[in-house]
Amino acid sequence: MIIPWEDRPVNERGVIWRYSANPIIPRNLLSTSNSIFNSAVVPFGDGFAGVFRCDDTNRRMRLHAGFSRDGIRWSIEEDDIRLTGADPEVGAWLYGYDPRVVWIDDRYYVTWCNGYHGPTIGCAWTADFKVFHQLENAFLPFNRNGVLFPRKINGRFAMLSRPSDNGHTPFGDIFYSESPDMELWGRHRHVMSPAKFEQSAWQCTKIGAGPIPIETGEGWLLIFHGVLASCNGFVYSFGSALLDLSEPWKVLARSGPYLLSPQRDYECMGDVPNVTFPCAALHDPDTDRLAIYYGCADTVTSLAFGYVNEIVEFTKKTTI
Repeated sequence: MIIPWEDRPVNERGVIWRYSANPIIPRNLLSTSNSIFNSAVVPFGDGFAGVFRCDDTNRRMRLHAGFSRDGIRWSIEEDDIRLTGADPEVGAWLYGYDPRVVWIDDRYYVTWCNGYHGPTIGCAWTADFKVFHQLENAFLPFNRNGVLFPRKINGRFAMLSRPSDNGHTPFGDIFYSESPDMELWGRHRHVMSPAKFEQSAWQCTKIGAGPIPIETGEGWLLIFHGVLASCNGFVYSFGSALLDLSEPWKVLARSGPYLLSPQRDYECMGDVPNVTFPCAALHDPDTDRLAIYYGCADTVTSLAFGYVNEIVEFTKKTTI
């Protein structure tokens, strides 16, 4: 698998670095899109496929399927995803945003923030990114950032989430849950709280899981977002953590410094300024390369690159 990649710039001091041609997906790629951001991609066939958050010009939050040969140039379907198979009570569509996608066993699972008496975690599966079979919502409202692990743990599906409220949540911890069947969820365990302001201010207000965790010899590498409540509003950055392989609610290390924060114009200016929000990552184990897809200012989609081993070492070296 050849994932998107650009070598580290000569003068780059960070552990990860931005793609020089960011953003890779503009806000108006579709005829009706106001913005395209906070989206998920996976290897598929001889290229890549994904589920994209496309807010339309009514400012309705919709999910669209998309395909790419190289992971950089994307063709996103004009029509939004139509879910099938759900109980009508759950299947009545209100809104959907911030999807994640992962291959487990024999199919691709999609999770997203689903509207059901407030935000909760919607679930579906697909084999071809054309037909999407909706499952039961994972949790009660209110919840966001539902992120599945890429394999079963102790024989059960495993998911990270961030219980919240019905608005622009000014708080949030990451929790872990398990399920035997992707329908009944339990064994809830606390994973991480926001950091203390004096320890790591960028993640002191709320935190949430980002891309699908990556299995390494040191533990599960989790890229997560953190929020600072500044005098100019929320600022979203992202960092890294290592979770125990067999008991992922146990945090082995957690970066104090961020990996990436809003600094470029396309990250600082948009519908929601000062946001870098990771939702997907492609890892090539043969080269150790990592390509992180992240939303910018709730408006466009960009790429950042790094090496998994370097991020793991950074996480351990800077742990709080």
